[in-house]
Amino acid sequence: MVMEFTNKTMPCLLFYCFICFSILFPLANAEVHYHDFIVRAKSVKRLCKTREIITVNGQFPGPTLQVRNGDSLVIRVVNHAKYNVTLHWHGVRQMRNGWADGPAYVTQCPIQQGGIYTYRFTIEDQEGTLWWHAHVSWLRATVYGALIILPRENYPYPKPHREFPVILGEWWNKNPLDVIRQALKTGAAPNVSDAFTINGQPGDLYRCSSKETTTFLVTAGETVLLRFINAAMENELFVAIADHDMTVVGADASYTKPFTTSIILLGPGQTTDVLIQTNQPPGRYYIAAHAYHSAPPSVTFDNTTTTAILDYIHNPKSATSPKLASLPVFNDTAAAAAFTAGIKSPAPVQIPSPVDNHLFVTVGLGLFDCPRNKRCGGPNGTRFAASMNNFSFVLPSRTSLLQASELGGPAATGVFTADFPASPPMHFDYTGNVSRSLWQPIRATKLYPIKFGSVVEMVLQGTNIFAAEEHPMHIHGYEFYVLATGKGNFDARRDSRRFNLVDPPRRNTIGVPQKGWAVIRFTADNPGVWLMHCHIDSHLTWGLATAFLVSNGVGESESTLPPPPDLPTC
Repeated sequence: MVMEFTNKTMPCLLFYCFICFSILFPLANAEVHYHDFIVRAKSVKRLCKTREIITVNGQFPGPTLQVRNGDSLVIRVVNHAKYNVTLHWHGVRQMRNGWADGPAYVTQCPIQQGGIYTYRFTIEDQEGTLWWHAHVSWLRATVYGALIILPRENYPYPKPHREFPVILGEWWNKNPLDVIRQALKTGAAPNVSDAFTINGQPGDLYRCSSKETTTFLVTAGETVLLRFINAAMENELFVAIADHDMTVVGADASYTKPFTTSIILLGPGQTTDVLIQTNQPPGRYYIAAHAYHSAPPSVTFDNTTTTAILDYIHNPKSATSPKLASLPVFNDTAAAAAFTAGIKSPAPVQIPSPVDNHLFVTVGLGLFDCPRNKRCGGPNGTRFAASMNNFSFVLPSRTSLLQASELGGPAATGVFTADFPASPPMHFDYTGNVSRSLWQPIRATKLYPIKFGSVVEMVLQGTNIFAAEEHPMHIHGYEFYVLATGKGNFDARRDSRRFNLVDPPRRNTIGVPQKGWAVIRFTADNPGVWLMHCHIDSHLTWGLATAFLVSNGVGESESTLPPPPDLPTC
């Protein structure tokens, strides 16, 4: 094959070579994986009804990507859908390469209808389970898939005989984008989902779903690795397997100290790797999941249960009904806390110190007054809102935050301010009865500036404005150590004694307990603009987000890469 070089192709070729040498080949023997992702509509039938959904390559869930630690991906996305789209590679560090991160209007403008954009990035020092999903409005309700990162050498636990991705999701009989549009129009909460799913299927307990129930075939006497991913939009989920204990060995693409449990809990965005032993009598066993509902009982939620089947090959009882799994009650906060406390790093870690930036950030819901001469569907005629430190985040519309930061110029003027507060404007009883004067946040696009190489410690404090619930908080471009979680208002003098400074877990998404707090710590070693937000998508839509503006360090190796030539425009 002969390639012709022209003046027109040379700039793109030079850029590609730059990417190849600076990103794609950091390790000897690393591979580059090329994929075409065609975003398009497809008709599918669920719960007795057929409707059109947005998919990648006509698959729901989308393609599973499997790479090895150190490999690179080049993913060409062609948008044939009727909506603008971006893709986010959830949990991937994207070192110096925010252009490949994907959140719309944060690191890029969306890929327009008919447009093409190629994501190029490398997996660096991560092993385990991550995932990818759309990051525009509620497209991720059906646009998602697994990202499996195999170890460079061997698993640090017994090598499984077989392994499966198990992706938990939600299903609406209506177009999910219409669901959130209606909620934004009225100011009310979005309608709850009609079903939960496992690998795109609701399972035996729903109408018109039994024949398509997801089934995992195993053989007696095996070690099986199940890679759980919570791709649900609105709910944390409890998971259990009938008659089978699970040994947790990884979370968010970090290995964990193994521990055995009968249930696991995943917030939206989180992943958990578990080993099971197929040591039960050959038969059929349900894998079941339902909501962990941490909000008050008055708040409606999807209280259904999704199932898949663990089916032993050569099972003489193949015609029998699967054995039922035992799940905690919906509001079992004790079970949730016990599971979370069990996740630790497998060995002592070197925790970043000393701390340069101490942040205290409130997270939670709020309410906006209804505009005059309008009727709103929120509590007492209000509109739902959400905020961090009393600021409800507003995304730009004519450029992205990273473009405004890196490229500057007249188009960047007024896009954001770098003055997100390091503590709440007013201190109050965060988990008690909050004064109504504090219920209404301020709309703004405020980023928190961080010097490259600084150590950041952040207290994430849940609030009791309207309805307190657990908030799964995700930071793009970073992993962090979870030093502690607890209930009530954080008190530094009392609660700092509880910090795990030996083997805290490393995560990219952490549940801030209902009426409680979490403390995380990380080193700001990745320059760029990185979104931090609640992974309950209605909360993100209402403004429960901010972004870190991490400065460049010294030299090219500590600076954001130049933007690719095919970066979409708004």
